[in-house]
Amino acid sequence: MTATSPDPLSDPVFALHEGGKLEVRSTAALRDAADLSLAYTPGVARVCTAIARDPALTARYTWTSRLVAVVTDGTAVLGLGDIGPRAALPVMEGKACLFRVFGGVDAVPVVLDTTDVDEIVETVVRIAPSFGGINLEDISAPRCFEIEDRLRDRLDIPVFHDDQHGTAIVVLAALRNAARLTGRALGDLRVVVSGAGAAGVACARILMAAGIGDLALADSRGIVHAGRTDLTPVKADLAATTNRAGLTGGLVDALVGADVFLGVSAGQVPEEAVARMAPKAIVFALANPDPEVDPVVAHKYAAVVATGRSDYPNQINNVLAFPGVFAGAFEARATTVTERMKLAAADALAAVVADELMADRIVPSPFDSRVAPAVAAAVAATAREDGVARA
Repeated sequence: MTATSPDPLSDPVFALHEGGKLEVRSTAALRDAADLSLAYTPGVARVCTAIARDPALTARYTWTSRLVAVVTDGTAVLGLGDIGPRAALPVMEGKACLFRVFGGVDAVPVVLDTTDVDEIVETVVRIAPSFGGINLEDISAPRCFEIEDRLRDRLDIPVFHDDQHGTAIVVLAALRNAARLTGRALGDLRVVVSGAGAAGVACARILMAAGIGDLALADSRGIVHAGRTDLTPVKADLAATTNRAGLTGGLVDALVGADVFLGVSAGQVPEEAVARMAPKAIVFALANPDPEVDPVVAHKYAAVVATGRSDYPNQINNVLAFPGVFAGAFEARATTVTERMKLAAADALAAVVADELMADRIVPSPFDSRVAPAVAAAVAATAREDGVARA
């Protein structure tokens, strides 16, 4: 053990994780032979036969209607990077805990010992009959985009990549409230997004769909614009729909006069760049553990500051979104999660604290009991409006 390695014998984190964080409990009482004959053979055969005749009964007579598979290949885990499926398992167990505690939804971690896109897609398709929804987690870009798209095409249950859409929903909710707090609308804002990975792409897309004034996306090579010849298909699509001002150059150049900085990368932003933003600036520096802009620096120039950390106000935390999204999708027995369902989730989340806004309160606490029910109700209603509900 090195000098900086944690000591499992004294570290309370290891004590909490010992034996894992999940277990399976029976909802059926098994007190005697009569109970056993109902829960298992011979009684269970009648249910199996009924489902064989009508597969739609699966949702009613099994737990699939409330069960999510939390799927990862361990290639982009938190801020740890490509640590592999086994090392990713504690995070996936934690995600399953969050589903249950905050959304009343059951979830099972599924870690895959492959990074091949075809193998991941085929594996998830084949295990999908056991689940009511698929939550993709911590899969590196750009593979995550193709994996999600292909699974959405092949499955008739919700497929949701939380690193993309969970982040995007909470960011949109927070930005709606930050704009309102500073006397503006989304259409008044020019946003600069640092990072063109899963979260950055999804945030750009949902902000454009919500009617943001303008948005420039920056990757490690500078602003994404139509004149660049090194763009992936995903970035090329964004180049055609964002950056109406035609900005070129780097992130620092784009920040001059910008209303909003949204950081979803690990790159640090110099103080002088933040100082050149517009009055009443909004800074969302979401990198963990080190925000792209130090919060102390950000507060010198910004009217509203948010981070991804729990020890600062305005934490942009995905747990504000995904439990309610799946709870709502399950309530409606939705076949997919539409773009309008994501927008509805963001609107509902923003509304939870709309009458309580302060500079340090633009999103609710994860422990606010209003959050998941509000998001779930909005998602379920929109699923029915969009014609993707089966209930």
